[in-house]
Parts: sequence; C-alpha cells; structure tokens
Amino acid sequence: MPEPQPPALATGASPPPADEPPPDPDPAAATGPAAVAAAAPAAPPVIPLRHPWRWVATAAVLVLVAQIVHGLATNRFYQWDRFGYWFFRPVVLDGLQITLEVTAYSAVAGLVLGVLLALARLSRSPVLRIVSWVYVWLFRSVPLIVVLLFLYNFSALYQSLSLGVPFGPSFVSFGESRLATDTVVAVVGLTLNEAAYAAEVVRAGLLSVDQGQHEAAASLGLPRRYQFTRIVFPQALRAIVPAYVNQLIGLVKSTSLVFYVSLLDLFGTVQSMGSTYPGDIVPLLLVATVWYVILTSAVSVVQFYVERHYSRGALRAVPPTPLQRLRAGVRDLRVRIRKEAAL
Repeated sequence: MPEPQPPALATGASPPPADEPPPDPDPAAATGPAAVAAAAPAAPPVIPLRHPWRWVATAAVLVLVAQIVHGLATNRFYQWDRFGYWFFRPVVLDGLQITLEVTAYSAVAGLVLGVLLALARLSRSPVLRIVSWVYVWLFRSVPLIVVLLFLYNFSALYQSLSLGVPFGPSFVSFGESRLATDTVVAVVGLTLNEAAYAAEVVRAGLLSVDQGQHEAAASLGLPRRYQFTRIVFPQALRAIVPAYVNQLIGLVKSTSLVFYVSLLDLFGTVQSMGSTYPGDIVPLLLVATVWYVILTSAVSVVQFYVERHYSRGALRAVPPTPLQRLRAGVRDLRVRIRKEAAL
C-alpha cells in the first residue's frame, strides 16, 4: 500500500527547520530614537518658580505710588492751575536760558581745566604735581557759595588788573568791574569749583586703564600724544563718563546758587516772583522743580547713549536701549502668560 503523504503546504512556503531558534529582533530597531522615546516615561511639565512675596511687594509699591499721585492731584495746596500759568511764562523761560548758558559754559571750561589738572597730577614734574594737588585740595574744601561771594566782591581787593612783564612794568590795565559781570562771576566760580572735582574724575579714569595698554602703545613707537588720544583716553572714558555726568547733574543744581551774586537764573527768577506774588510760592517752586527734573533727565539720557557708545569693544553685547528693553519685556510677559494659561 502507498504510504500516506503529509498535507501540502501553501505555495511558495517552506517548512521551518525543526531545530532552528526563532530570529532575534533587530538591535538597531530596539535602540533607535523611536524605541527610546517610546520606552522613556513622559517628562513632567516644567512649573515655573513662584515668587509670591515679589507680587506682594509690587502691589504695595503700586498702592503707595497711587496714593502719592492721588494726593498731588487732589490737594488744592499745590495750585496746579497757577503752576500751568507760570510754567511757560517768558520770565521763567528767561531764567531757564540763563541756567542753561551758565551750565554749558561752566561744564566745558571745568572739564578742560580738570583734564589739565589731572595731567599735571600725573606729570613727572614735582612742581606741577604739587600745584595741581593744592588746587584740588583747596577748591574741594571751600564751599561753592563762599567762592561765588568772594569773586563777587573781588573788586574790593583789586580795583584794576594789568598785563605786562611779571614783577615789572605793565602794558595794559583795565578795571575789574568792566569784565566781572554777574554772568562772568557765576561762570568763573562754577568753573573753578567744577574743575577740582573733574580733575579727580579724569585722573581716576586714566589710572583705571591697564598698564599693559600703555606698554603696548609705547612698543608700537607711537608718540606720547597719540598714545594718550588714540589708546589711553578712549578706554578711560568708560570710567570717566558715568562719574563726570553725575558731577554734571550736580552742576545743573548748583547753578541755583548764582542767585546770591545777583544773577537771576531759574531759581533766582522763581524766588523773585515768589516775593512779588506770595500766594504763588508753592506753584513757583513746583515750576522750578519740574524744570530741574527735565534738565537732569535730559543729561541722563545723553549719559546712557555716550556710555553705550564707549562700551563697544569692552562688552560682548551692546546694552539695549530703553525701547528695546520695553519690547523685550512685553514679549517675555506674553510668553509667561501663555505658559501659565497652558498649565
């Protein structure tokens, strides 16, 4: 009899060997990015750190500022209608112009004289060093009002001045009162006082430059004048500008003392109008205050852009302008709000 045949397999299929183990899985597929991502547990959401006390302090400051603004707006003692009347009056603007002129002349002359005094302090000549030190010591010790009053009464000591040979005959002589007008007295007094402080600011800025910069400039064979103007002084300005602008802001406010030498600047005009109109003393003082705030704010804006200019090469990124900071702050606030809404 014929032996029974095994059942036929499907077409194209072959029976697996009886002793061959099942194929191993692909190691690349088991360790690939998709497999790792599937096997890794889901990362928990990132929860930003909470700052409750920061919000409490912010709310307290906002409430305090709102109370101050409300008090300024509702208190009739300030007489804001009279403030608006006096703010752009021609007499006030004339005093403001005198303040600007005296400040500008004194700032420029004081800075130039301060640079010369600083260079004399750093000179190798002992006479220049001693004279510069004595000048700075004297005018930093004497109050500005004393300097102004002394110059105002200078004609009592010297009725005439002359030009000629030292300790010898004079060629030209003229009366001191013809030159020493009220504006000249104010500018000279502020310049002498300002130069003493500017000299120390400039000297500190020059000393802040690394000694290696001096040596590198000397090794290039540059003249000393070019070493100072092209290498040393531009680097020193990064330290000079913030300190000197701070001093310049003090100079703007110091011009209020020229009222005592009969020069009607902004403060002198306000004082004079306050004596004529006693009922408007407070609004007149507010007018002077606001104008001084505007002047010092303008100086601060100029300071920011000058510092930003000279920070190139010293910082990896130039500091952003206030408008750029505002845009970045708004953008960060939007991103934070979206994250908190998603949580």
